[in-house]
Amino acid sequence: MHIFQANLGEIAALAAAFCWTLNAVAFEAAGKEVGSLSVNYIRFFVAFPLLTLANLATRGLAFPTDATAVIWFYLSLSGLIGFVLGDIFLFQAFVEIGSRLTLLITSLGPPIAALAGFLIMKERISPLGLLGMSTTIFGIGLVVLTGNPKEKKVTFNRPLRGIVFAFLGALGQALGLIFSKMGMGTYSPLAATQIRILAAFFAFTLMITLGKKWPEIRRAFGHKKAIGQITLGAILGPVVGVTLSLLALQFAPAGVVSSITSLSPILIIPFSLLVLEEKVLPKEILGALISIAGVVLLFLR
Repeated sequence: MHIFQANLGEIAALAAAFCWTLNAVAFEAAGKEVGSLSVNYIRFFVAFPLLTLANLATRGLAFPTDATAVIWFYLSLSGLIGFVLGDIFLFQAFVEIGSRLTLLITSLGPPIAALAGFLIMKERISPLGLLGMSTTIFGIGLVVLTGNPKEKKVTFNRPLRGIVFAFLGALGQALGLIFSKMGMGTYSPLAATQIRILAAFFAFTLMITLGKKWPEIRRAFGHKKAIGQITLGAILGPVVGVTLSLLALQFAPAGVVSSITSLSPILIIPFSLLVLEEKVLPKEILGALISIAGVVLLFLR
């Protein structure tokens, strides 16, 4: 029990990584059925009521009415950057290049978070950390780049658009993590997630209205298979996964949390092989291992 309590942050971060692995697979499948925008929006209809019940049961408050203006500001900003900007690109990347490769590219999140922490929160990056950044980039490059000896050039072996979207998704999530850290402090992770979701929900509602996308959303609600996949993904991601990651941030440094939650590219490989029956090349496994090794190096002291 003492070991569990001493490592609560790390354990919560690992559990979050498992949740996000399965969440990515569920949202990829749903996005291919009804589109990434619908998946982004409908997940909140599942996640927010569940968080409300959890808050009521654990805190006696259904809504985050006890949050200060500062908490609301930073967590709303985190929701807009992470859940809106980051996830718009991330979910579309799931559709275009698949969840396995997208999760690998999002292992760039910790280096981005470290750089943002250095610029915004004056956190130190060690020489070993710089080596870790380079290692992570090398591991990802090993997977997404292919050399052509005849033409003496290197090209992307996946659609560039999907790769760029995955990178932008990683950027949004990393910055969202930093603003969560700045705003949450010792505040409830469940209530913090509610605030982030509320900010994102209103932003998506405005986007859908201005873009006249309501017919698309209505059609998605009628797709039973996709709704089931979105429900599963919403429970694992915005509810359980995000809450665990915020809990981890309260008991472990942001860099450690980022490192552990970035294990999803490794965790998804057995699932891809055994459940989805996908072909995974040896260099893709090697690239995933190298990228995670880089993340670990980034936060060694």
